[in-house]
Amino acid sequence: MQTRPTHRVVVTGMGAITPLGNSLPEFWQALIEGRSGVALATRYDITDFPYVLAAEVRGFDPRDYMDARAARRMARFAQFAVAAAAEALRDSGLNLDQVDRTRIAVNVGTSLGGTAETEEQTLSFMAKGRKRVDAFYMPTFIYNMASCQVAIQHGLHGPTTTPVLACATGTYAIGEAARTVHRGDALVALCGGTDAGVTALNAMAFGVIGAIAPPGDDPARAVRPFDARRQGTAGGEGCGILVLEQLDHALARGARIYAELAGFGATEDAFHLTAPAPGGEYAALAISRAIEDAGLIPEDVDHISAHGTGTQLNDAAETVAIKRALGAHAYRVTVSGIKSMLGHTAGAAGALAAIGCVQSIVTGMVPPTMGYEVPDPACDLDYVPGQARRQDVRVALANAFGFGGQNAVVLFQRYEDNR
Repeated sequence: MQTRPTHRVVVTGMGAITPLGNSLPEFWQALIEGRSGVALATRYDITDFPYVLAAEVRGFDPRDYMDARAARRMARFAQFAVAAAAEALRDSGLNLDQVDRTRIAVNVGTSLGGTAETEEQTLSFMAKGRKRVDAFYMPTFIYNMASCQVAIQHGLHGPTTTPVLACATGTYAIGEAARTVHRGDALVALCGGTDAGVTALNAMAFGVIGAIAPPGDDPARAVRPFDARRQGTAGGEGCGILVLEQLDHALARGARIYAELAGFGATEDAFHLTAPAPGGEYAALAISRAIEDAGLIPEDVDHISAHGTGTQLNDAAETVAIKRALGAHAYRVTVSGIKSMLGHTAGAAGALAAIGCVQSIVTGMVPPTMGYEVPDPACDLDYVPGQARRQDVRVALANAFGFGGQNAVVLFQRYEDNR
């Protein structure tokens, strides 16, 4: 049997809709400046409500990215995906009229899908009966609609998929899209994660399991990954999209290449519905597999964008996993906890972490972990506390560890033309 050639995979475009700004430049600038998108929630009534923090996307008008009719027929999470994909495509410089659209894949995951619309429609149905259910509710809330709407908006006919892995969704979507491009099933892939689940019900659901931080005196600094005082995260929303491309295709069209996506690892804890396995064995294995997939060794890693939720269990378990995977080198790696500024954007979190890794490689800056002031003996790595740092980053990992024990890690490295 003839073996098909494989292809190096590079990043040629990125787009972001986030609590820190609705474009890639705004997002990155805010991260580097240590600004926070966490505040008191406005998308639901917090009067006498126990969980008041949220990281909301503000100033977003879907009509800036699509016509009003299309916007009305999309849930917010899908609107975010269409908007971020449009920016990523512009950023890539890809002329869709010059590419076989059956060779462009779309892989946009979501963790919560249209839960906001489901909550709204359920309340309407219970209060007013069947005549008040929106005729477009069904084709808007289902999870695959983010990928499908991106494909519809741009007339893309390649494989279109929608992974759902809780907090690891966006990372896994990027890793699987990279494999699709690597094995030649697509020339180009639009991939990432999106979510818009800032609702009262979701806040309560996360709150009752102890995952939501209290606001404290300063809501903007309430999420403190790896700090000894950490008490949880804040529900967030947003989207991150990357354009992945076969290297030869990108070079042939003279594309700007941000970085190479060189490694991907995924595992399962099989331990608990919400808690990470305390020994970090399988999270560490995901990290190790991403490094091995890239043909590298632990000592090659310069930077990690951590999962870093700001919960006691998760941050300690991630620290153990990093040390287990990297050994003594773990103490020489910078580890950024960007959820300190973004909150937990659920299915988008891993994609935004991936974009952060690429930007660190390109700019030579790593984002800070804000709110990290009181060291925890269980979290003893270099978390870049309080201020961004200049660093020559050649290899960066984005970690994501989801409910149910699903772990995903992607590895980016500086692109070098050594064909």
